Amino acid sequence: MVSPNFAIELLKNTLDIYTPSRSESQLANYLKDICMDLGFEQANIDSVGNMVAVRGSGDPIILLCGHMDTVPGIVPVRHEGDYMYGRGASDAKAPLVSMLLAAADIPKQAGTIVFAAVVDEEGNATGIKNLVKDTTLKPHYAIFGEPSGIENITISYKGRLEIRLMCDVDNSAHASAPWLALNAIDEAYEVWNTLKKVFEVNENENRANKADQVSYSLTEISGGTSHNVTPQKCRMTLDIRIPVKKTCDSVLGVIDTRISELQGEAKGVYIKYRVEDKTEPFEANISSPLVRALVLSVLDYRKKRPLLLRKTGTGDMNILGNVLNIPVVTYGPGDPHSSHTIDERVYIPDYLAGIEVYKNALLHMVRLHKNLQTKPG
Repeated sequence: MVSPNFAIELLKNTLDIYTPSRSESQLANYLKDICMDLGFEQANIDSVGNMVAVRGSGDPIILLCGHMDTVPGIVPVRHEGDYMYGRGASDAKAPLVSMLLAAADIPKQAGTIVFAAVVDEEGNATGIKNLVKDTTLKPHYAIFGEPSGIENITISYKGRLEIRLMCDVDNSAHASAPWLALNAIDEAYEVWNTLKKVFEVNENENRANKADQVSYSLTEISGGTSHNVTPQKCRMTLDIRIPVKKTCDSVLGVIDTRISELQGEAKGVYIKYRVEDKTEPFEANISSPLVRALVLSVLDYRKKRPLLLRKTGTGDMNILGNVLNIPVVTYGPGDPHSSHTIDERVYIPDYLAGIEVYKNALLHMVRLHKNLQTKPG
């Protein structure tokens, strides 16, 4: 059995290694050595820097996946009272190390555990995108480690469209004579306001539940070449989140139709766009052995039923679930409100509880999976 002192020391050691996105190699090598010391049969680092370790054999195959990288910014690592401070303490080294120690502490005959510590989750999801390309990876279930809180299980994330849109008015003028040319920033903003109205009309019936709505944000805008010249071109970035009842293509179809209409109506304005990111929404089946096992484990440990959360963000869970077509949830110790802050921290009793919840969930999953396999029909 893993001792609390060892678990706390291991978490501190991971926090001492600063890992902004794409700078995770030192931690990957450290975790690889730890996995071999803890009895994993294999531990390797793949072509993009993910560390993947395997323990046990047979069914079910359960993937425990978390990310090594953090947002930039140093938070001094320190243990004060019941809290451990450091960049990544909440997001997401506490869930990552909790999963590792849980996997190391269950009997090897209890199926196959694949532990994956991936890179670049806070950046471009390079790690998870490479992981799901591995044709030898065929898990039945997966848990992605993020700070949900010990008594919460995230079963759903929205999808995401990132769209880069440009308006070009094909001319510019001196700012003292703005009537001589169209203004690309004005035109781009008109396009944005028109798209917002389209979304608002389509979402009126879902205003009570944000998780069921398409959300839309203008996150970047740039245009112009000089302070005294009207802008010929303007570029915008739109961030659009897609609920599970819709698909990226259905929302993209609405956008494409309206932009085509605007282009037909516009005189002297050229509008074009490209899709930079397209991630489908995902929701786990709540009757799957995975969700049931985690619910039972939280009930066992905390004596209360966990909340099943449908979140408005987008995560690596979407990629895992949609590409591998398996049940996936996001779970882990930590306070999401502490993530990315200047005093990021994790409550140590919750971190230690997370190890036990993960471990018991794995054992429940094995039992429920075997029961499912032996059911007639």
